[in-house]
Amino acid sequence: MEQTLKITNVLADPTRYHIYEYITKKHKKVSVQEIAEAFNIHPNVARLHLTKLEDVNMIVSETQKTGKGGRPSRLYRLSDKVIQLHFPFRDYQLLSKIAIQTMAKLGDVGKQALYETGKNFGKELVAQRIPHDQSVQQLTFAEKAEIVKEAAEMAGFYPTFEYNEKEGKIYLQVFNCPFKEIAFQEPEIICQMHYAFLQGMFEVLFPNVELVEMENMMKGCDYCSYRANLVK
Repeated sequence: MEQTLKITNVLADPTRYHIYEYITKKHKKVSVQEIAEAFNIHPNVARLHLTKLEDVNMIVSETQKTGKGGRPSRLYRLSDKVIQLHFPFRDYQLLSKIAIQTMAKLGDVGKQALYETGKNFGKELVAQRIPHDQSVQQLTFAEKAEIVKEAAEMAGFYPTFEYNEKEGKIYLQVFNCPFKEIAFQEPEIICQMHYAFLQGMFEVLFPNVELVEMENMMKGCDYCSYRANLVK
């Protein structure tokens, strides 16, 4: 409870909350000076906000030599630790472990069921974002791409998103895996389910999509990346 109170107190400050949000979207380390300039605040104030976020393990810092001599600079990035707040206490991660291990024991039937369920949830996530007064056929390529991007952000992927309409390709980089802790224990089945989840997201808007995994953080990469080849 004490740690929960500390976290809620840290995030209660609007500036501090937006600084944390800013860091989650940068996908790289940030300096005190960058935060100060981005939020138009004094560097000492920026440093105080960053220190408080680090105190509750939401971000971590490290020193980096500038290559110009002098004092090393301190850079900040998101922490790899999971921060969860539940009132009252709930252990959904344990429930996930139990469910996944149960599905794995069912063999191919269980894996297929998990794959199909993941795809359906991906489809639902995107379908909810389609305007009620429009059909998929009425949407432009850019509008479809924006819907997928928003859905990926809603799913907590911290994504970067690029598309080339002329070539019919969308490139997606996922910097946060919402299933990371479970994926370390069951990488094959979780990564297949995550792939199906993304496949379902794209299929709602691009029925003939071919989704290609290019990089996978479970294999030592900094992020997961995918290329969606789209057939118009």
